[in-house]
Amino acid sequence: MSPISQKNADVNAAIDAELQLMDPAVRASRSLAARLLDPEFVEVGASGRRWTYEEMLAALPDLDGGSGSGVGDGDGPRFQPSGMGGVVLAPGIVHLTYETVFDGRRARRSSLWRRRDGETAWRMYYHQATPVPDGG
Repeated sequence: MSPISQKNADVNAAIDAELQLMDPAVRASRSLAARLLDPEFVEVGASGRRWTYEEMLAALPDLDGGSGSGVGDGDGPRFQPSGMGGVVLAPGIVHLTYETVFDGRRARRSSLWRRRDGETAWRMYYHQATPVPDGG
């Protein structure tokens, strides 16, 4: 595979994993979410709160886009992503940026995905969400 093809494949794999994390069934399942989050994961949410790996796994079913009941029925509001794109920053590191709308609220998002040496899976290492004010 050419270096450009590999970079495209890496970005596409990170985008696919990011979209999986927005799925209410994945958010409701600790085991599914744990496969997508790096053990050193940190998030700064749209509220400004800092989340660690363990805190996020415990709270994810009840956060926006989760099932709220831990069942994963997916009947509630869903994240609506747009403009998702990414770049390979270094071998094994992909940076994604995009916007979401959730229940009428917009946010700009940035994620770093990491694939460790010897592993095939991409895992979210860092995520930042910034609310977009009305008219912004």
